[in-house]
Amino acid sequence: MLPRALGSAHPEGTARPEGTARPEGAARPVGGHVPVAGGLAATGLAAAREIGAEAVQVFVANPRGWATPAGSPAQDEMFRDQCAAEGIPAYVHAPYLINFGSHTEATVERSVESLRHSLRRARAIGALGVVVHTGSATGGRPRAEALAQVRERMLPLLDELTHDDDPFLLLESTAGQGSSLCSRTWDFGPYFEALDAHPRLGVCLDTCHIFAAGHDLTGAEGMRKTLDLLVETVGEGRLKLVHANDSKDVAGAHKDRHANIGAGHIGEEPFRELMRHPATEGVPLIIETPGGREKHAEDVARLKSLRGTARP
Repeated sequence: MLPRALGSAHPEGTARPEGTARPEGAARPVGGHVPVAGGLAATGLAAAREIGAEAVQVFVANPRGWATPAGSPAQDEMFRDQCAAEGIPAYVHAPYLINFGSHTEATVERSVESLRHSLRRARAIGALGVVVHTGSATGGRPRAEALAQVRERMLPLLDELTHDDDPFLLLESTAGQGSSLCSRTWDFGPYFEALDAHPRLGVCLDTCHIFAAGHDLTGAEGMRKTLDLLVETVGEGRLKLVHANDSKDVAGAHKDRHANIGAGHIGEEPFRELMRHPATEGVPLIIETPGGREKHAEDVARLKSLRGTARP
């Protein structure tokens, strides 16, 4: 467990950028990951409005490649300004290939370049955080050795975040496949320690991933206990984003297969409990569920409905 001082409720630099007030009544904004082919603002925000999103997540590069495109300054400015005007918090998801625990130097070098690109692009579009998967220890290397490499290569990127409008780096745990470095709540402890509990470090909790990793979120207290464990491990104020996804598989299956809200093995009630927990106060929820915009609009509406009945 980290010392409580390292997980303080208000890490240095956590103030929200000016102009990013949330929609009235949306203490836990609900939104989705939106497509941006054709333009961040022109396509992405149009899709967000169509599904009723109060928060958005985007890719700023091919999620399954290493390219680092410059983006369009005009679209960046439009996206940033419209998100600020409408009070829509925005987030960037870094490419899936990133793995700071890899035994292959080329992969690690590309991971550094890719994550630095995502962080810089996030700042350019006014995003509040960059989500990155925590990776795995490949090549049979010991976990401690992989975490030492995480420290060596990722900590300098965190130290580059010196501006008030720089994004947070949000660690997203995996479903526990293979030699994952972080899948259960307590795995965030060694990861945070490796990165000196940097003030720009936070957590993105994916409900499907944590369920698949073995935290049973169902029942009267499943979600509450899991969130309590997370806060106990990393401290208050470190949970910055939730990926709200149901699971097609049972708890502990170690399979990353998302389902629509209420249509999987987690069910609706744990999401209501999630929005009752103090750790999620002010934390946006982003869906990454199957289906097109109609299904996504239904999931956003369902979460908003659960939010409306989640008050004590």
